[in-house]
Amino acid sequence: MIPFSEIIQIINAELNKLDWDKKPERLYRPIAYVLSLGGKRIRPSLVLMACNLFSDEVESAIAPALGIEIFHNFTLLHDDIMDKAELRRGHPTVHKKWDENTAILSGDLMQIAAYQLISQTKESNLKNVLDVFSRTAAEVCEGQQYDMDFEDRENVSPEEYLEMIRLKTAVLLGASLKIGAIVGNASNRNANLLYDFGINLGMAFQLKDDLLDVYGDEQFGKEIGGDIVANKKTYLLISAQKLAEGTDAKELNKWLTTDGENKEKVKVITTLYNRLGVKNICENKMQEYFEKSIDCLNQVSVEENKKKELRLLAEQLMFRKE
Repeated sequence: MIPFSEIIQIINAELNKLDWDKKPERLYRPIAYVLSLGGKRIRPSLVLMACNLFSDEVESAIAPALGIEIFHNFTLLHDDIMDKAELRRGHPTVHKKWDENTAILSGDLMQIAAYQLISQTKESNLKNVLDVFSRTAAEVCEGQQYDMDFEDRENVSPEEYLEMIRLKTAVLLGASLKIGAIVGNASNRNANLLYDFGINLGMAFQLKDDLLDVYGDEQFGKEIGGDIVANKKTYLLISAQKLAEGTDAKELNKWLTTDGENKEKVKVITTLYNRLGVKNICENKMQEYFEKSIDCLNQVSVEENKKKELRLLAEQLMFRKE
């Protein structure tokens, strides 16, 4: 099995080979810029790691892996426009560095480039891979729409929120693993188990993000409480709204109508979260999904030592500090 650290090196080396030095420069340069900002490269790595479970020839999975990574960055580019975000990974977003029209068009081209790369899958597996990818691409858009819809709603149920993050975040992790398994000629059973592993891991991953925004460590450079300041619907906030009664409910509603950056707001709502026990609720739900993911991985019919790298990666994602 290829170690995760080497997988990352392969992905970055192959991304660097992609040629964005084309005209018109204003269309292609933002794509090179977005991809130069880095990132964890989790999704393309999962493609190669899943393929490697069943085949020593991971070269055939490189093109679809790059397609997945470009698609993921395309969604981030367009998300930044919709969120009016000014920074991405500590650098100006494309619509700030250039303009919104350029960002939209460059993002559109990234989606086309993603399909072009994924279409390089060998013919015997191409239809299955395209079916998985196309369904997933539509689901990611559905998740983003739900996320935007929630901004205009006072109350969102925990079940609705979990379905939104399944679509917006988890399905792409699941698809990455399933596509890699298909390219590696895995059985349908094993490919589906890896998809379920990715779905559950993706759910736990997003819940961990929700927790880190409030309970993370500022020494890692991430501002604590950004979601609270923005009144962003998270599992913590939704659980608090469901549980809060009397003066707790009044206080929560009061601060949710307070706009702007406010350290006191972060402090008060965090105290409310602690009093209502929503941190434990979120941690328990995260652990539930993580255990489901490991159970799915355990059922994949390959030697245990081959699953070691995937297991380690799952643990790293769950116990990360940033």
